[in-house]
Amino acid sequence: MSTTAIALDVGGTYIKGAAVAEDGSLRHTERWFTRAERGPEAVLETVLDCAAELAGRFRPAAAGVAVPGIVDEGAGTAVLAANLGWRDVPVRHWLSEHLGIPVAFGHDVRAGGIAEARAGAGRGSRTFLFVPVGTGIAAALMVDGRPLTGSHTRAGELGHLVVRPGGEPCACGGRGCVETFASAAAIARRYTAATGEPDLTAQQVAERATAGDRTAAAVWQEAVDALADGLASAVTLLDPERVVIGGGLARAGEPYFAPLREALAARLTFQAMPQLVPAELGHEAGCYGAGLLAQDLLAAGVAP
Repeated sequence: MSTTAIALDVGGTYIKGAAVAEDGSLRHTERWFTRAERGPEAVLETVLDCAAELAGRFRPAAAGVAVPGIVDEGAGTAVLAANLGWRDVPVRHWLSEHLGIPVAFGHDVRAGGIAEARAGAGRGSRTFLFVPVGTGIAAALMVDGRPLTGSHTRAGELGHLVVRPGGEPCACGGRGCVETFASAAAIARRYTAATGEPDLTAQQVAERATAGDRTAAAVWQEAVDALADGLASAVTLLDPERVVIGGGLARAGEPYFAPLREALAARLTFQAMPQLVPAELGHEAGCYGAGLLAQDLLAAGVAP
């Protein structure tokens, strides 16, 4: 009987797929365009088709799926995934029925935290905060290899801590959230607003900052300061041993991490400064974590 698990990480741009062996190793990765503009039902059909494609190739004993937004992991439901158009979608039920095998269901960031805990930058740390910084910002508090979900499965919304009261409006309905300054989308947007130059990425803003562009440097420093403010609050409340930064901005390397470490240290007084390190698994973390959740089902004796 197969002991391979397949996994899907459903994002607004891509659906990432993987196969994970019984020993937890990543055997294969794949990705498809989500094409969310087609509507929520079409996205769900694409997810089912992608899963069937992987299942036909690997004959898995279980599957895992990770989705963004607000999720009910116990019920297997995507409560609200705005970038997919999903509201109260029973993803686990549909996928299990479609494939005929057990399905593990999780939140994309928490699944990524699980992968970093077992195979990435969180190894050896009892408590760490996994913080992907990309189009948005979220976090997963990992304790003994498992994520803290909260009473309503909504823990970890670091990007929506208010750090600039009365600041820019945020998609969440608040104003001055970390995400409105420190996300990759915010960095690009704020640089364009200051210069009138469109279609730049956060990475390009970082490169310009390093090259001496004063506007880019100011936008970059504002992003670092806002994230440091959010992390200082998280460190005060949670006392993590390590903070693992993922997402696209982590690829900027020391021009990002050096000022972020300095800014965070400057905000701490009695608190212990955590290790601040880049994630190791990149864009594969969420999908890999979903596969590990599926392998956990098999290890617990859930019958195919």
